[in-house]
Amino acid sequence: MKENIITHNYQVSKEDRQQQNNHNSFLIWFTGLSGSGKSTIANVLEQKLFEAGIRTYALDGDNIRKGINKDLTFAPEDRSENIRRIAEISSLMIDSGLVVLAAFVSPYKKDRENIKKIVKDVNFVEIYINTSVEECERRDVKGLYKKARAGEILNMTGISAPYEAPEQPDVEIKTEEQTIDEAVNKIFSHIESKLKYNNG
Repeated sequence: MKENIITHNYQVSKEDRQQQNNHNSFLIWFTGLSGSGKSTIANVLEQKLFEAGIRTYALDGDNIRKGINKDLTFAPEDRSENIRRIAEISSLMIDSGLVVLAAFVSPYKKDRENIKKIVKDVNFVEIYINTSVEECERRDVKGLYKKARAGEILNMTGISAPYEAPEQPDVEIKTEEQTIDEAVNKIFSHIESKLKYNNG
């Protein structure tokens, strides 16, 4: 089958789209435990980028798990496939000229390394939302920890499944010490130079 797939050369390139947008396109990947604040911080950052004229799109469990990945469970192999598909989607969105914000637990280092390979290292910004499991469980925004403790949810990261924290993230946010605005400003400062489109 693969030998019958022939790449078509389109006239509009990624660089053309970036030039039209007047900013670079890349992936901002938020990783951390459920309830750590990933989606909240990503949402506020996207608003800040949008107001600055940056073309963006946010991906999270709500728009991925209910659609393209609704056939996947939370078993380890399905988690890996979930992340692989999100990385491929992100790669297409980067090619379209967008800054992509993806908020996913993504508990395994090997899966996050695979994202880098798919979108290319230069297009990958890793944000570690570092919140203790105790604090996440205290917040329990979606009631998942309570269900996991009751045995109603299997493979709950931080409870019955592991979370492999990034060792050298591009930005680390400690939500128990920083406000949402402080977190957003820290991330924005890190990516500000990366956003600038340079034609030469």
